Amino acid sequence: MLYRNRALMSPDPKLDTPTRTRWSLSRLLRGGRRYALPWLSLRRWRVRLLLVGAALFAGLLAIAFAIGAELAIEAHAGVMRERPWLSLIVAPAGFAALAWVSRRFFPGTEGSGIPQAIAASLSDDGRVRKQLLSLRIAIAKVFLTLGGLLSGASIGREGPSIQIGASIMHMLASRKRHRRIASSRDLIVAGSGAGVAAAFNTPLGGIMFAIEEMCRYRAFRANSTTLTAVIFAGLMSLAVLGNYTYFGRTLATIGWPDGIWPVLLCGVVGGLLGGGFSRVLIASARGLPGRVGVIAQTQPVRFAAFCGLLTGLIGVASGGLTYGTGYAESKAALEGSAALPMAFMLMKMAVIWLAFVSRIPGGVFAPALAVGAGLGSDIAMLLPGEPDPAILVLGMVAFLAAMTQTPITSFVIVMEMTANHQMLLPLMATAVVAHGVSRSVAPVPLYHALAYPWLRRAEGRVQPPVPDTAAPSTAESPAAPATQEAPTSPLGAANAETAGNMQDMPSTARNKEGAP
Repeated sequence: MLYRNRALMSPDPKLDTPTRTRWSLSRLLRGGRRYALPWLSLRRWRVRLLLVGAALFAGLLAIAFAIGAELAIEAHAGVMRERPWLSLIVAPAGFAALAWVSRRFFPGTEGSGIPQAIAASLSDDGRVRKQLLSLRIAIAKVFLTLGGLLSGASIGREGPSIQIGASIMHMLASRKRHRRIASSRDLIVAGSGAGVAAAFNTPLGGIMFAIEEMCRYRAFRANSTTLTAVIFAGLMSLAVLGNYTYFGRTLATIGWPDGIWPVLLCGVVGGLLGGGFSRVLIASARGLPGRVGVIAQTQPVRFAAFCGLLTGLIGVASGGLTYGTGYAESKAALEGSAALPMAFMLMKMAVIWLAFVSRIPGGVFAPALAVGAGLGSDIAMLLPGEPDPAILVLGMVAFLAAMTQTPITSFVIVMEMTANHQMLLPLMATAVVAHGVSRSVAPVPLYHALAYPWLRRAEGRVQPPVPDTAAPSTAESPAAPATQEAPTSPLGAANAETAGNMQDMPSTARNKEGAP
């Protein structure tokens, strides 16, 4: 008998040494073949290469988008320096054209792009996901966002980069099991992280965004997929742009324990402002009150032109400081080469809101950093003994963490943007304080509150509602009441707003994801 005990699979000790040696070698070869086959499988290598290729393509498109955004901002700034009054023509015309094109030809490109990525990750229907993420939407998003920057809109490219990365990675999803690289949800999460990593050159920030924002209400299971996408998108950024930091190296530090006062002040004030601004955006997305709301719904192109006109007026009044992302103004303030005026924060919030309610393509992520820089600049005037650049950085992380309610992502991204690890503990503390204050002001996270209406609209386009034959016709009941009223005030009661967002949320996502 070759085996003494088949349960233990060990050879009979009575066998001679050559036989025992042959048995050991054969068992070693069988085990090695089992572990080596996955690495020798052509199908598995094809899957890996497709994933790597998609990550590289997402990184390349995000980098091209970043370069185009810088050129668009410089072109607009050059024209405005020579003829500032042209903004009163360029901005309304640009806003109107972008609103018409995005609604008429490219539905799904409006707004930031992060809510669309979250909404697609919540759906199990491939048809619904294609309404929100596709290569056509990704390419259109690039050009429409560049058009917004050329028009002087206060928008960013980071939110669109997330939708672009998610769209490209989602292209790899397949309904055939033997061709599957990963689940559609995991690919969307991985693409979102790759978009953040390539947009900011912040790989850790991309991973944290995928975990903290994209997987807020479910377990994070896209470990290897997300790491692969973020690594290769980051490598593409390094290959093309080099190892740069978004704001350059900021060497300012803050003393401890005396630095607790700037941390608390930035955290509390930033939490109140960021949470309040988040509630204003959520309420505005559900509808503006009064006649303005009626015009925005019935005549969106004309309303977008009006928002562009107001943006141009604020830009002229500010001397051109409120145009674009606010990157140049924030960097100059961090370097100490130019100070931000006291009204910069409020003016920047106003133009961000105008771009948001006009529903032109473009994000609010990068402009929020400029608002935080303005907040830090104002607080630094109250604390003359502390270094201004350090307080500006604290203001950035406070407002961003409060508005998005992603404290870990916020301090990681800001730390990577400034390449200042000495500010890590103050950044962490500020983000925690701002997040806690923000949750008392805005109980519903911004991007998830915006995602559920997107999901409901996409499901409505795929599966139109069946008319109820038992219900009276519209001709018999012309005065049928509206099913949902917009809040009369953007800062209404938290419970009412939460209930409204629960109505916007599809029941499948509400039951499955455990959203608030």
